[in-house]
This record gives sequence, C-alpha cells and structure tokens, in this order.
Amino acid sequence: MGKPDTRRLDKAIQQTNRKLEAVRNREMWPLDGRERRAVLGALAGGSYRIVRGNSPARAERQLDTAWQSAETRLVAEIAALHTERQRIVNEAATARAAQKSSRWW
Repeated sequence: MGKPDTRRLDKAIQQTNRKLEAVRNREMWPLDGRERRAVLGALAGGSYRIVRGNSPARAERQLDTAWQSAETRLVAEIAALHTERQRIVNEAATARAAQKSSRWW
C-alpha cells in the first residue's frame, strides 16, 4: 500500500488559499457573481452619495460586509477541504492497518 492520493485536494487547498489572500488584498477575481454584484453595488452607491455631498457610511459598511462574506466563504471552503483530506488519509491508514493485521505471520 502506498500513500493516499491527496494531490487533487492539496491542489484545491493551495488554490483556495491563493483566492483567500487575493480577497484579503481586495482583488475582484476570486469573487463569485453574488459577491461581485454586492461589492460593485456598494461602490456605486457610495460614489453616488459622495457626488451628492452625503456621507457614504452605509455603503462602506455594505462594502466591508461583502468582503467579509467572501473571506468567510473561502475560510469555510478551506476547512472543508482539510477535513476531506484528513478523512482520506484516515481511511488509507485504517485500510493499511487492517491489511497488516490480516497477515498470518
């Protein structure tokens, strides 16, 4: 028995970590459609209020909320991927232990 094949999950974890760093740097590319619409809507609303001479406080809160929700989604995704990877490793270890205990010598 070799090592469990976790390359696919390792790659997904690495890619999701890159997305999380990009969201923390306020880059738009890792956002899904709903999050992108929320960010752009908050930016448009804040811009409109600034042009009208009003305070953009509400739009800033909406913008922060949108970025936080994207960050939360990616953190949860990373946690789920780590859990799945650990499950695969544990299954492989259990199978390896069962194979070793079934030997007659």
